[in-house]
Amino acid sequence: MAAKNPTRYYPLHHYILVPLSLLMVGYTIRRYVGVAGDDSEISRLWFSLAAVTLLFFVTLIMLRQHYALLLQDRVARLEVRQRYFEVSGQRFAPLEKELTLKQILTLRLAGDQELPALARAAAQEKLDPKAILARINDFQFDTMRV
Repeated sequence: MAAKNPTRYYPLHHYILVPLSLLMVGYTIRRYVGVAGDDSEISRLWFSLAAVTLLFFVTLIMLRQHYALLLQDRVARLEVRQRYFEVSGQRFAPLEKELTLKQILTLRLAGDQELPALARAAAQEKLDPKAILARINDFQFDTMRV
């Protein structure tokens, strides 16, 4: 039987904040509907609370996108490590310690032939991403990154 990779939950996010904010959204909207149409402070208060709780709920849901972007960064870093090793026969780890994530993400765009020399130059000369882009001749565009 193959090992199953369990789903990972972030307890504070999945079990506390999202359910509570969803309950608050429902409650504040229900209370606002009860006083909607009145031009009173209480109707404005319930509308404001409903809007704030809805905004908070949407923000929590958008955190999922943040998690996906972090994962993409991790995969991109692994991709550069693998490509560097395949074309140079050397480990990328010593250079990686000298580079920022933005530099590594920019190096992904370099073709296989120029990647090793460009990675070394980026680390030694402390090239910023724009300078790395200026030195790339054989672009490998990434159309899948979100």
